[in-house]
Order: sequence, then C-alpha cells, then structure tokens
Amino acid sequence: MNKFEQLGLSESLLKAILDLGFENPTEVQEKAIPLLLEKDIDLVALAQTGTGKTAAFGFPVIQKIDANNRNTQALILSPTRELCLQITNEIKNYSKYEKGINVVAVYGGASITEQARDIKRGAQVIVATPGRMQDMINRGLVNISQINYCILDEADEMLNMGFYEDIVNILSTTPDEKSTWLFSATMPAEVARIAKQFMHDPMEITVGAKNSGSATVSHEFYLVNARDRYEALKRLADANPDIFSVVFCRTKRDTQAVAEKLIEDGYSAAALHGDLSQAQRDSVMKSFRGKQIQMLVATDVAARGIDVDNITHVVNYQLPDEIETYNHRSGRTGRAGKLGTSIVIVTKSEIRKISSIERIIKQKFEEKTIPSGIEICEIQLLHLANKIKDTEVDHEIDNYLPAINNVLEGLSKEELIKKMVSVEFNRFINYYKKTRDLSSQSSGSERRDRDDRDGASRENNNSGATRYFVNIGSRDNFDWMTLKDYLKETLDLGRDDVFKVDVKEGFSFFNTDPEHTDKVMEILNNVQLEGRRINVEISKNDGGGRRDHNGRSSGGGFGGRSSGGFGGRSSAPREGGFRGDRNSGPREGGFGGRSSAPREGGFRSDRGPAPRREGGFTDRAPRPEGSSDRAPRRSESFGASTPRPRRPRRD
Repeated sequence: MNKFEQLGLSESLLKAILDLGFENPTEVQEKAIPLLLEKDIDLVALAQTGTGKTAAFGFPVIQKIDANNRNTQALILSPTRELCLQITNEIKNYSKYEKGINVVAVYGGASITEQARDIKRGAQVIVATPGRMQDMINRGLVNISQINYCILDEADEMLNMGFYEDIVNILSTTPDEKSTWLFSATMPAEVARIAKQFMHDPMEITVGAKNSGSATVSHEFYLVNARDRYEALKRLADANPDIFSVVFCRTKRDTQAVAEKLIEDGYSAAALHGDLSQAQRDSVMKSFRGKQIQMLVATDVAARGIDVDNITHVVNYQLPDEIETYNHRSGRTGRAGKLGTSIVIVTKSEIRKISSIERIIKQKFEEKTIPSGIEICEIQLLHLANKIKDTEVDHEIDNYLPAINNVLEGLSKEELIKKMVSVEFNRFINYYKKTRDLSSQSSGSERRDRDDRDGASRENNNSGATRYFVNIGSRDNFDWMTLKDYLKETLDLGRDDVFKVDVKEGFSFFNTDPEHTDKVMEILNNVQLEGRRINVEISKNDGGGRRDHNGRSSGGGFGGRSSGGFGGRSSAPREGGFRGDRNSGPREGGFGGRSSAPREGGFRSDRGPAPRREGGFTDRAPRPEGSSDRAPRRSESFGASTPRPRRPRRD
C-alpha cells in the first residue's frame, strides 16, 4: 500500500503521485499534509532544502481549492524566477487529473502584460516572486483580496534577499481570514516577525533540529592562501573524477570569471547568475540536468531554482556574506536520502566563520588538506582503470582488430597495460610533479582557536591594520555600506576583511589587514569606475576616530597620507601582488581530436604534456611557472558583469 494513501489525499492526486513515481512521503510531507487537509490553519514548517516542501503544501492546496471558481484562491510566493517556474511545473504535474485548475507563474524578466492576461482568463493558483507580484498589485493587474491560502516558500531566503517590505505589502493586501503557510529552512528574526504579524496561533512542525543542517550532508573545509583559491578548486575537482557539483561564488562577476577559467582549462562548466537572460538560464540548466555540465558555478540568488538530483558536491568557492545562507547552499546535495558533501575553500582571514557555521548547522566540519599532485595522479589512474574495465565493447571495432593486433604483436599483457597507462600517466605526472603544496601553513584548528579569541579584539585594536586613501566617495554614489560592498567584491575579500570605511565627498578611507596590502594596491590601481581611473594609496591616518556599531568612523580627515599630501602618491616602492599563473588544468579525456561535447575519460592522441580531466589528459602544455597571467577567454554565450558602485538589483 502506498503510504500517501494514509495521508487523506484524493484519488486524482494519488494517481498523479503514482505517475510521478513517489513511493513514500518525506518527513515534512508526512507531518504537514494531514494537518493542512484536516482544517484551515496557519502553519510554520521548518525543513531543509530538498526535503519535499513543494509537495507538502502543493498537494493540500490543490485538494482544497474550488476548480469551478475561476477567481484566484491561492498565492504562492517564492524568492526567484527559477524556483517560481519549478513550483509552477510541479503544481501542474500534481493537478494533471484535476479538471479546470489553472496555475500561472508571475516573475520578472517576462512580459507582465501576458502574465496579467493569463490571470484574467482564470487562475486559481498564482506562483509569484515578491517583486513582480508587488508590481502587478500596484498596477491593478491582479486581485488577491479574496484568496483563501497564502504560502511563503523559502521564506528566510526571500527576506535575506531584501523582500521584507514587498512581502509585508503583499500580505497586507490579502484578507485576514485566509490561511497562511510558511515554509522555511531556518527561522531568523525577520521570519519570526512576519509570522507574528500575519499569522494567527500558527502550528509549527520541524524536520530535524531547528536551523540545523541535513544529516545526509558531510561538511569539509580546506585552508588555503587566497591566491591559491582557484588552483585548489581545480585540484578538488580532479580528486573527485565523478564530481557533479554546484560551485558557489558571492558575486555575479566572480561567478562568470571562475566559470570562464574552468571552461578555458578544459572542465565542463558553466555560469548561472542574474545577468543571464531567461533563455540562457534555461539552456544552462538543461545542460546541467543532462550532466553535460559537471561544475555549475552559481550565485546564491540564481541557485535558488536548482532542483537537480544526484548532485555529489556543493563547493563554497567563497563563503556567503550571511552565514545562514550556507544552509541553503549545502541543501543542494544529499537529497532523497543520498549522501552528499559540502566543501568550503577558506582562507586564514575567514577561518573563524567555520565555527559560526558549525553553531548554526549543529554539525562539525572535518578539516582536510588539498590533495597533492601524486595523490591526484593515483586517483585519476585508478579511475581510468575502472573506466576501462566497465566500458561496454562496441563490436564495430572488430573490423579494425587485425590491424591493431599487428601493431601490438609481441607485447605481453603486462607490457601492454604499462604502455597504455604510460600514455596518460606521463603527461599527467609531468603536469603535477612541478606543482607545489597548496595547503596553508597554519592549521585550521589552530587558526580557529586564535581567531575565536582575537576576533572581537581586532575590531577595537587596529594598530596592525593598513589604512588606505581612495579617490572615490559620496559624489560617486557611495555611502560607507555600498563602498564596503564594492571593495570586497572588487578585491575578492570577505565581509570582515574591509573595515573602518569612512566616506567623504570626493574620497574615502578604509582598512584591511596587512596581508591584503599588495592585493589592494595592485587591483584597485588598475580599475576604472565609469571611465575614471581609481587611485589608492596607503594613508598615515590610522582611522582612530570613534566608530559606530556599523564600523563607520567619525574621525580621520583626508590628510596624513604618505609623502606628498593630498595629491601626491606614496614615494615608497610597491611590489606587485601575486597574480598567479593559470596553468591549463586537468581536462576531460577523449580519443583523438577535440569535441565540443563533454567526454568521459579515455585516451587522446599525443598532442601535449598537460593532463586532462575525467581520467584522461589534456592536449595543451601548462604555462611555465611564474609566467604572466593572460585574461580569461570570454565565453561566447555569456558576458562578464562589470563592477558597479551600487548594490546589484534583486533577482
């Protein structure tokens, strides 16, 4: 007997469930569905991403709405267009045997006129992003004053994305007597405030410990130097030949840049971020679902719509600004009872965040070291051997066997295996034997202990920090917060690595730890903002004025910069920061010539010494150590985003 039959669902829904192949309800479905079907209540359901929340509210809402009434009866709010479309498709699949039920998706990036027309034809269920829904309400294109059910899906993520005011305004437009169902992975203060303001004695169900991580996901971190972050990503991919992953970056620009580097270095990768058109997003997701892409590099906002099974790894190339967001990231893997791994590539300045995440997810991280080149060689060669063993023989090759046997005549089995493997191993070992150890010198546990002790004192004692003068300020539309965001995104630094930001009209000051000095000087002095070259100098002003709780300084004027006063540059010589060589990394192997399609591991003709991915090896030689870094090749499909002084628009 199908356990869904015990939840009180209608025959038409059970028939759809059978078609979809669902066998047993998840824990959140088992707890939520009977409650929501039994009576009209307000509900707060806390469950991790990937636990089946859509069905938990989707089945009850379909069963409870009146298909003969064409007015809007249910509104489902979700944070992104991808998730909006995903929920819409799932609701349509659930209701395939319910006659007369219409579901309309309302989201930005599509014609608002067409969406309004679809609603006017009759839509009992609207699935919407908050921004577009508020726009339609303001234009009088939708009427939700008579709805019976309002569902907030991924409520914590919607509020984290800045939709608080939109959600409050939307809920204020709905009737007081409706039922409100709030589904969320975590319960931050803003979610609790929404629940208190708009819900009446809500029942609460929790799957797992509140705000905790999934038990099917293991958590690892790798401590590296900031300049080695990308090289570490490549090695982790090479150490996991069957990797099928989402790689998270903080900004759209970093997402595009990392994806382009991976593509150039031969990995099957693509970018997913808010600057892509809907058609581009759909194309990327289609390739990812088909496993033509092994490494999907994404922003947190764009990844909210990713619902793909069998993701083996989530890689935090950069930790999120909001620690709670880590829970959403790691929830992309370890779904449907399968095991997954969440990897964090962390620098010394960020290591204290690991302890903060552990407290939130109530799970411990395992500290690991980046595999050495020899370890990766062994992993890849064993993977190649298994690929050969498991390969099904295509008997079309039989016609060529006599000629091949003539060429290989006289070789023993052992000699043949050695030669076959050496074709690959020689190139692979030549690439990795010259590479250095990427593991940071100080252990993460030691660093965490020290940072936990010293984290607060750094805020109050910045005697060791470097103070900078930069020639941009409030006339460039910056305040202290937007300038801090711009600097950390441009410099690829953590949220706490830029501090004591003091914005004046035509210039500003900010601090970093001394370890970032070369990076700040090299990058910022080569950046242009709206056609004007940015100039940054080390200041003698220690920024020692009063600071408020947001890190703004009330003291410290514009004077005191190193030799030369207001206009002069520092006379002290500066060494350029390490830019890092971009050796062409391991790439997917194949047999013979290049192909645009992703290839499984195998053999290639001898066209160069550097290794290739997926058990095979590359056709290009690595650039010599210390060679200058050339700009990443631009993807033909997607353009890199440019830095902007203001915060990016919400997706």
